[in-house]
Amino acid sequence: MDTLEIVVLVVAVIAVIALVAMFLRRRAAEKQAERERLAAEAAGHRQEADAHAAKAQELSPKAEELQSDAERERELAEQHARAAEQRGAEADEAAEQAQRAGQAAARHDEEAAARERNLD
Repeated sequence: MDTLEIVVLVVAVIAVIALVAMFLRRRAAEKQAERERLAAEAAGHRQEADAHAAKAQELSPKAEELQSDAERERELAEQHARAAEQRGAEADEAAEQAQRAGQAAARHDEEAAARERNLD
């Protein structure tokens, strides 16, 4: 090998090494940019998660209060339903008594009329 070939070979090797180094540097920069992008996205999601957690913590007592109110209202509605059923039964009984009293009054009225006819 003569000197010129060695110089060309060394220059070629140096050029290849330089290209590989540039490629590796560019690749490292791309990876770094990707890491930064992912870190920013993760931070954004973390911030959203914290905001939603705070909102959930804020709403939890209100939900418990509303649940308690709903339970009280359900119990009250059940009491009212039982009272309404009882009043309905009492009304039915009173209606039956009124009907029996009306029938008794009619019977006695007929008896009174019959007795009055016998007076004549």
